[in-house]
Amino acid sequence: MTSMATTSAPAATNPFLIGHGLPPFDQLQPEQVEPAITQLIADLTAALDSLEQTMTPTWQGLAEPLTKISERLDWTWGVLGHLMGVKNSPELRTAYEAVQPALVQFATRLSQSRAFYNGFKQLAKEPSLSPAQQRIVDAAVRDAELSGVGLDGEAKDQFNQIQQQLAELSTQFSNHVLDATKAFSLVLTTPDDIVGLPPSLLSLAAQNARDAGEETATADAGPWRITLDIPCYGPFLKHSRRRDLRAQLYRAYVSRASSGELDNSPLIDKTLSLRKQQANLLGFDTYADLSVARKMAPSVEAVETLMEELRSASYESAVKELSDLKAFAQAQKAPEADDLKQWDIPFWAESMRETEFDLNDEELRPYFPLPRVLNGLFELASRLFGVTITAADGQAPVWHPDVRYFVIADASDQPIAYFYLDPYSRPAEKRGGAWMDECIVRAHTEPGSVRLPVAYLVCNQSPPVDGKPSLMTFREVETLFHEFGHGLQHMLTQVDYPGAAGINNVEWDAVELQSQFLENWCYDRSTLFKMARHYKTDEPLPEADYQKLLAARNFMTGNAILRQVNFGWLDIELHSRYQPDGAETIWHVRDRLAQKTTVRPPLAEDAFLCSFGHIFAGGYAAGYYSYFWAEVLSADAFAAFEEVGIENEAAVQATGKRFRDTVLALGGSKHPMEVFQAFRGREPSTEALLKHRGLKAA
Repeated sequence: MTSMATTSAPAATNPFLIGHGLPPFDQLQPEQVEPAITQLIADLTAALDSLEQTMTPTWQGLAEPLTKISERLDWTWGVLGHLMGVKNSPELRTAYEAVQPALVQFATRLSQSRAFYNGFKQLAKEPSLSPAQQRIVDAAVRDAELSGVGLDGEAKDQFNQIQQQLAELSTQFSNHVLDATKAFSLVLTTPDDIVGLPPSLLSLAAQNARDAGEETATADAGPWRITLDIPCYGPFLKHSRRRDLRAQLYRAYVSRASSGELDNSPLIDKTLSLRKQQANLLGFDTYADLSVARKMAPSVEAVETLMEELRSASYESAVKELSDLKAFAQAQKAPEADDLKQWDIPFWAESMRETEFDLNDEELRPYFPLPRVLNGLFELASRLFGVTITAADGQAPVWHPDVRYFVIADASDQPIAYFYLDPYSRPAEKRGGAWMDECIVRAHTEPGSVRLPVAYLVCNQSPPVDGKPSLMTFREVETLFHEFGHGLQHMLTQVDYPGAAGINNVEWDAVELQSQFLENWCYDRSTLFKMARHYKTDEPLPEADYQKLLAARNFMTGNAILRQVNFGWLDIELHSRYQPDGAETIWHVRDRLAQKTTVRPPLAEDAFLCSFGHIFAGGYAAGYYSYFWAEVLSADAFAAFEEVGIENEAAVQATGKRFRDTVLALGGSKHPMEVFQAFRGREPSTEALLKHRGLKAA
């Protein structure tokens, strides 16, 4: 039997303290946070003290009761962290900042318990553990060591102080980026200001103006408010014919959070310095070495070898692409053609793409209304993995009226998982980007009963405007597929121990495999034509446009790869060779690396590091390379379907079942290399990645 997540709790209980089931988002208020966390930490500290006294080094005597304590903490902290990402407000921030030190202190106390560490070391020798249990126990030993369990006295105090400071710096960094993004806007008022802008952007910009108090703003008459939020910023740079305005917007975007009260530069140096000290205290030379100790990549050198392989494979292509772009702009008699700047490249690339492939992103939008795209995505999940996905709106409280709720059922129509979808951009309260997070993790609750997993899927795409559904760019479609891939690993896991279910205990640089794998299916004929239908006429996407999408797939791919290599290498360099108190600044490092990883040097005012949340406020510190490490795996995994023939339905379903039974089902219960080999029958190769990216002949 399976148990569905529920929200039953005594009315008197602070809703942040329920500790299990679906969060009651309709009841959560910022003023409940402090009393809830104070109470929670008191309760859990007592439970921890008691367990340290009474535990036995067995699975039932240590791992299970400790999991219960961790899960209570994770439930409350998870809900709070989720709200910080999707419903940020001054009141919630104040509450979060007030309780964060106590939460970090408790988490540190938990991870540094000598009693538990010694218990797990004994338990690790127990021959009766299953492979999943063994992986969880081994990870517990390693994580305790990397959390400073072996430190004493002054070293321990220093380590714990650093943990605290890093948590605060990360929150501050993230808030600064959100505030800086929100603080800038460009208000356009004349027809001359909006020349070249597509109708979808004018609708969104008029909506932005109305939200800012211009009640009479319309798409036709303005005023139009352009923000630094991606659904606004991206299309503006691609389509605006006003070079001066593109320059203004670009400069504002790349210099976010780099001056005044919101300046993240000092936070970056402080963070890098503290991370280095932390690594040294644990016996590592650099923070990059510490980071890689938890990952699939064997060493920092192995990461740099992959970066160099991709850099050398893409550099010449990138040079040629920019030279072709310049020639194209010259042929159009563009005054700026001889000196294309960063804000010119998106515009001319879009123009060249439209000319070369006769393909216009904006003209494709009407064929990708969100409801249709979801149907296509759900049909793909059914085709590959044999599951059915249906709306379950109203069965769970939500944090915003736009949030949807869905149920996933297996072949016998039994629910096996649920997920929330929060699709639209809300720049005033929601951080940028897209992500998947855990709400509830699969687990055995009692003999024969399983707690079903629930996921959060969060995107930032164009909202419905002026009575039209959310009409998606093809890139937004790919992003939705990407996050859903993460979601599937969380939701289709067959592991019943929370410590290794879904994405838990999966090495960080393997965790993008599923997400990047699913993106490939956006180009699959059968998948695409199930979702690409005009929102008004229901006409399918014209075949010619599909062929153009395929042809344009690798347009400017050299530059795209080089850009990611630049980010990944800069991340590794800052966390390995950079000395925060040395002669070089972070900007010197950026410029030095740019010589080999960019075709054109960054602008003097380009301070993108100040908004690089992945590495300074997310989990990607010394791990941004993971996108490429995992893309090698995902491209090779998708090649398994190409080899049997994507049109061969029986073979696709059989391969899909194997993918589900290995990559999606096994979670963190086995090493990712073992999981990959179980699916593919061999180790991965970079061949498929270079082929898919158009850098190697098929």
